[in-house]
Order: sequence, then C-alpha cells, then structure tokens
Amino acid sequence: MALRSQPPSPLRPSNFFFSSSPLLLLLLVLLPWHLPVAHAQTAVAAPPPNPADTCNGIFLTYNMGARKAIHPLLPADPARQPYSFGASASILNSDTVALKAWSLHVGFPNGTVIVSANPTVLSDGSPFPAVIGPEGASFSGFPATDLPTPIETAGQLTQIQVEITIVGTMFGSPPPAVPMPAVLSLDNPGYVCPRPTRPGGVNGTSIYTCCTRDPKFKFNDTISATDQQFLPRRTGDLTISYDVTQSFASSYLALVTIVNGSPLGRLDNWRLIWQWMRGEFIQSMKGAYPSVVDPSECIFGAQGQYYQDFDFSKVASCRRSPTILDLPLSMVNNTDVGRIPSCCRNGTILPASMDPSKSASAFQLQVFKMPPDLNRTKLFPPQNWRITGAPGSLNPDYQCGPPVRVSPTQFPDPSGLQTATTAIASWQVVCNITQKRGSSPRCCVSFSAFYNESVVPCKTCACGCPANAVPSTCNATAPALLLPSEALLVPFSNRTSKALAWAELKHFNVPRPLPCPDNCGVSINWHVNTDFRNGWTARVTLFNWEDTSMADWFAAIRMGKAYAGYETMYSFNGTAMGNNTIFMQGLPGLNYLMGETAGANPSTDPRVPGKQQTVISFTKKTTPGIDVVAGDGFPTKVFFNGEECSIPDTIPMNRGYMATAAGGLWGMTILLAVALIILMEQ
Repeated sequence: MALRSQPPSPLRPSNFFFSSSPLLLLLLVLLPWHLPVAHAQTAVAAPPPNPADTCNGIFLTYNMGARKAIHPLLPADPARQPYSFGASASILNSDTVALKAWSLHVGFPNGTVIVSANPTVLSDGSPFPAVIGPEGASFSGFPATDLPTPIETAGQLTQIQVEITIVGTMFGSPPPAVPMPAVLSLDNPGYVCPRPTRPGGVNGTSIYTCCTRDPKFKFNDTISATDQQFLPRRTGDLTISYDVTQSFASSYLALVTIVNGSPLGRLDNWRLIWQWMRGEFIQSMKGAYPSVVDPSECIFGAQGQYYQDFDFSKVASCRRSPTILDLPLSMVNNTDVGRIPSCCRNGTILPASMDPSKSASAFQLQVFKMPPDLNRTKLFPPQNWRITGAPGSLNPDYQCGPPVRVSPTQFPDPSGLQTATTAIASWQVVCNITQKRGSSPRCCVSFSAFYNESVVPCKTCACGCPANAVPSTCNATAPALLLPSEALLVPFSNRTSKALAWAELKHFNVPRPLPCPDNCGVSINWHVNTDFRNGWTARVTLFNWEDTSMADWFAAIRMGKAYAGYETMYSFNGTAMGNNTIFMQGLPGLNYLMGETAGANPSTDPRVPGKQQTVISFTKKTTPGIDVVAGDGFPTKVFFNGEECSIPDTIPMNRGYMATAAGGLWGMTILLAVALIILMEQ
C-alpha cells in the first residue's frame, strides 16, 4: 500500500534539508531559533531584603545559641532548673555619626547570671560573674569603645561593627521554649530604639532592631574617628576624673580626682575599687594607699616574668582589683605620700553646699603596663569602678558607669603663672546615688504635734529586720505602737513598758506579738510646735543611737506648701536651697553629733542617745491657705548625711486639738453666762 507523503512541520526544518545540505545544516544550528514555548515558566521569588541593609542607624542583633541543663538537676521544680547558654550580640553603625562610648542594653530575664561577655564590660561596674536584676544588663565596649561611620571607613565591618560573645546561666523555661530578652536597645542618649523584631515568632532564636537618632537631640555630624573631639563631660552625684599627666613606654602617672556633685550626698571613709584589665600594677601612690600590700601576684604572675629585674617588694599593689583608701589628715604634708592637693582627709567628701573646700578628694599613682601596651600612646584606664563608704557607715549607695574618654583636663600651673597644663589623656567616671535591690534606709523619722499627746514613731522595721528573725519574737508587719513623748529619749528595748502603759491608758489596740523595732542608727523627730494666725514653728530633734559620733553632720527636709514660708533656724545653720528643700547643719563648734552613751546609773538606767535640737519658724504671709494641722506642716522627705530616711505613713490626728479647743470654748461660754447672770441680779 502506497504511503501518503506528509507535508513538513512548520516548527522544524524538513528532513530534506538535513539530508541534502550539510552547509545549510550548520547554518541552522548556529542561527538563533526563537521557537514558541509550549508551557509557562515558573517565577522565582526574590529573597527578602536583609534587615541590616535597610537600617540607616544603629543595627542591633541578639542570637540565642545552645542551652544545656546543668547541675543541680531539679526535675520536680522546672522553674528553678539552671541552664547554661551561649549567645551573641552585635552592634553595627550604619549612620553618618560616630557612636562614641557605645552601651548596649539587653533585657535578660531576672536572675540571669552573666559569666563572661567579650569584648565588653558591664556598664554598672559589676565584675563577672554578675547576677542580673529585673532591669536587665548593659554592656560597654572595652578596649574598643567607639564605632566610626561607614563613610570614614569605606564600610569595613571590622571597624563599624562589634560582635559580643556571651556565656551565662539562666533558670526555668525548659525546651522547647526559647527564652529571649524582652528589650534590646542602646543606652547612649539621643537614640530611639523600637521594640525588637523576632523572626520565627515564639520559636525564633534571634531578635533585631534599628535604632535611629532622636530629631530633638543635637548631634555633631563632624565627629569622626580620626579627629580629637571627645564626648562632653557629664554631671552626676559623684564624678571621678582619671587624668594621665605623664606617659612613658612602660609606665605612666595618673591623677584621680573624686568630686561630689550632689547637694545632699556625702561619703565618709570612702573606698574606691576598680579592675585592671590588661595586667597593670601600681608601683607607687601619693595621697592614698591600698588596703593590702602584697607583691605575690606580680612575682608569680606574668608581670614577674616580663620585669625579671624589678624589685617588687616596694610595689604598692599587684592586685587586679585593689581597694584604695584615703590617707588621714596627719599625712597631708608628708613628703613621701602626701602633698597632693585635696588629699588626706580620712575619706570624707562633703557636699559643696556645705563646704566647697571639702567636696573633692584626690590622689596620684604610678602605673606599670604590660605587653602589648608598651607605647606612650597605649593608655587604657581601669574598668568596673565602685565607690562606697566604710562598712556600716551612714552613706548613700553609688552606682558608677564605665570610664568615658573626655577632653584632656587642664590644671593651673604650679608656678603661679597664668597658664595651664593639659593632661595627656582624660577619662570621666560618673556615679549616681542609687537604691540597691532589697536594701533599707538607715535613718527614720517620727512625727508629733502640740495638738496630740501621742507620737507617731518610726515605722516597724524602717531600717530592715533580720532575715532570720523568729516570727514569734516580734511582728514585722504590724504598725508601730503610738508612744508618749518621753519614750523617744530611750532605746527601743526600754520602750516596751512605756508603750504598753500608754496603749492601756489611751485604749489602743496592741498586736500580739508586739511590733519589731525600727533598727535605725539615727532617728529624727519632727514636732509641730505652734500654730498661730501669722505663722507657725516646728522643732527638729536628732537622735544618734550608734556608738560612734558623727562629725560634720547635715540634714535636709523637703517641704510642700510650707517651703515658701521658711524664715529662720535658731540652733542650726539653715539654708533654703530650692526644690522645696531646707538644708541644715550644726553651727561652728556644734557640728558634732555624739554617739550613744551609758546612763547615769549603767546598771539600771537605759543608754542615752546623742541628741541635737533646733526650732524652725515659718511665716504664713507667703503661703496663703496653708493648713498646718491638716498635714502641710510635715515634711514629705527627710535626708540625713545624704541618706533618705523612712518617714511615717500617717501624721498625728487633730482630734485631741479639736477636743481641747472645744472644751476651752465651752468653759469660756459658761464663765460668760455666769458673769451675765451676776450683772443682771445686781
């Protein structure tokens, strides 16, 4: 059967051409053919943009690494099970302004223990390991503290980015839960950081945010890593300057100056602690001295291996964390350890509002360095600064930030010429008064008034109660018993009989067991003394229940409506210092608050507290509408030696005053009626 010939397909060349013309076949292979596609191509989605590429500010990241349960293993209490963890964080400067003295805040869960974080230190001066509170932790750069801009570094990541490796311990949240910080932000002023984004939701192991400059904050766009501009100096309750005055290849001289910037803060017997981070040691000191002189850490450490011919027996301190103390006043003119301006005051730093000449303390030290810092320009200050008063002293608590590079300090020329000497390099540490977690005040206030016979005493456990106190001994939550006025003069242990007798006389309720004592070393009684049409007076009494006396004491009261009416103080030196605060101190020769002493008969009489007293007068001309009896005559805050004291929650009621006034008015009415009757009978 003959086959029917098929016409050639229009989509391909005929077999005739492939078989009859090799040259044409070659041309057909080389020529581009655009044939119609029989099916649609699948579109490939573009990858999402990298969040860091879209950030024109400071890009922050935090990545959680592996977690592992560690001992003790607590299967019955998973909320307390400890887990070791590793994490990383990064800071990338994608802005046009250098990030000076960067500080990264990470909102770790409460109770997290940070074992190490490199290359950083904790901004609050705590050494590692550190237990983190509910506010989280802040990290500051060391040794690199600044991040320049991409413009001045051609975008080199090694210069504009820092990577932080974190190792620590956290509790609870067993797998598969992934505990992540609730906050990721910058502590540097002038930046706004939105809530961090967590890719992957609750199971995500990373968060990030882009911090941008606050338009209301003024930045200097000309700052770069190559110029000599520094961050401005800051103010605080206490500022410490670390000024390098002479620099050599292997050592340098530094002057440390502590200045009190708080109008109500003070330090007695200060103790300054820091950490050397690069193997430094203190060769000699003037104006201060270390609490321990022990060269063994140098002799058996890397310092002894490098400085093999060095006589370490004369080294002042080889400790990585030395404790430095002020010298006594008797050493001020000692040619070997004294003769430093503002030195040798036995560690007392008063507020400038009290005595400007005693508001600063200074000392000098010679520091030896270790490789690879053997260069005149390789200068690194110590880190983790902490300053406290003597243990048990009535001083506020200070929290210090990291040292920040500032413009070099200028010192007046010692020859008296009108010129100044500039430090080679200067750093500033700012410390502010803070309330430690779980700490209690160390002084308290009681209230009384002429119109009420009872005294509202200091609060129960106002200055804390022992944690191991037996509940059956005293009641730590019951309100303190009202007292007769004479009971303020005796120690708490001798007040019980007076308080119980007073409660029985006045028909007051008595809790069982009785309230615990206030446990305060200093108490202050505020007594509304008089109240008349044009003014009023108050009496202030200080009680020192400690065995040690207090020199150069001061107190301050913060009033409300009554502040504008302050007139004078009769036995103390009083000053209205603004912010509704009245400052008071002892007059010259009377600024010594004695300690507690034995009674006239030590075997029977109670101990007697040291006491000082004054009367304060107020006028009502500048405070119209003031109601002294209703509460305007009582302070809202009281401070003693910089410590904020505990004050009662209530004030004396005016029922006794009203009853007395009503009784007097009724008696006067009866006398007038009798006199009128007698006159009418005559």
